[in-house]
Amino acid sequence: MIHFTAENTSMPLFNQRKTERWIRSVAADYGFSVGEVTYVFCDDEKELAVNREFLQHDFYTDIITFDYTTASVVNGDIFISVDMVRANAEEVGTSFDDELRRIIIHGILHLTGQADKTPETRAEMTRKEDLALAKWA
Repeated sequence: MIHFTAENTSMPLFNQRKTERWIRSVAADYGFSVGEVTYVFCDDEKELAVNREFLQHDFYTDIITFDYTTASVVNGDIFISVDMVRANAEEVGTSFDDELRRIIIHGILHLTGQADKTPETRAEMTRKEDLALAKWA
């Protein structure tokens, strides 16, 4: 089951059913089914608080993924800063909706084992995000 909730911000408007189908399809591309995944859309301050409390990181970020995946079933909690998504969209010159989809699928890719800590893995993650985004249409 995929859940969408909001804390300290309004729920972004997007087609949740289509998004759920898309998430399941992308997970399947990597050999995974979807178990329990909760997206928490929040503001920068909530994201920072989560980052400090659970990861001991004192900086703002657009997404934090808590991975509870077992075997071939993705499970996790994904916190997304709506403020940061909006700022990222402006910075790269894309729409809020497009950037939101990129971040939503970024979390799922992490749950399937994709990393982005080095320049090489970041480039590969971007490539995989682009492939997933191409499936949206």
